[in-house]
Amino acid sequence: MNKAELVAKMAEKSGMTKKDTEVALNSFMASVEEALVAGEKVQLVGFGTFETRERAAREGRNPRDPEKKIKIPASKAPVFKAGKGLKEKVNATKAAKSSKKK
Repeated sequence: MNKAELVAKMAEKSGMTKKDTEVALNSFMASVEEALVAGEKVQLVGFGTFETRERAAREGRNPRDPEKKIKIPASKAPVFKAGKGLKEKVNATKAAKSSKKK
């Protein structure tokens, strides 16, 4: 599902116009982005948590010339950890589909 499809689905479920829904989605994404840049976590109970994790500096290899070692600098990586409710719904869907196939 891409952004346009997500906006259409959200508009359908909320009864809002697609334009208003897109504004709401963009505002949500901007708010999460600002929080992560500030080093904060965004927790949506039952859905999941957006946060950043530190990646240590490390040594890697150039894929074109495996003999050459390159230094990869430390960085922060944004991560999403699914919450219990989301995991249960995803797994319940898989269980329902696999039981129908039998």
